[in-house]
This record gives sequence, structure tokens and C-alpha cells, in this order.
Amino acid sequence: MTTVTFDTHKFIRRLEAAGFESRQAEAVVGAFSEAQQEAEVATRLDIERLEAKLDAGFERVDGELRLNRWMIGVLLAGVASLVLKAYF
Repeated sequence: MTTVTFDTHKFIRRLEAAGFESRQAEAVVGAFSEAQQEAEVATRLDIERLEAKLDAGFERVDGELRLNRWMIGVLLAGVASLVLKAYF
């Protein structure tokens, strides 16, 4: 996962404009920064990589299912031919 960055100075100014004192605003921003660094946040790139891995896995499974369907068809044709041969 990657770290998400933001403008801390702008965040402090916004808090001060909302009525926080300078020390309070800096403390809130510091706590928020620490919490954000500890959090594991998925970015758009992380999600795109995961989607690519899932797509590759689904393509492999789809190929295996097609092979299995083909093999079952051949097996059923063989069984049908044996049944027909036994009665005719």
C-alpha cells in the first residue's frame, strides 16, 4: 500500500478558520497524520493491480472449464457409441 499525502498547512488554516486555536489545529493535524500513516489505504493503482490479477485468474479458470466441457463431450460421445453398438 502507498501513503496518501495532503497539505497539512492548508488543513491547519481550515481548522483555524473554523474556530480552532493554532495549537489545537496543529495537534489535530498531527494526530490525523499519524493515524493516516498507520492505516492501510488502498489506492486506485492497488485496486487496478488486484483487478488484473483476478482477471488473469478468471481467464485461467475459464480455459480449464472449456477443456473440461470438451472432455466430457468426448466421453459422452464414446459412451453413447458403446450403448448404440450394444443394441444394434
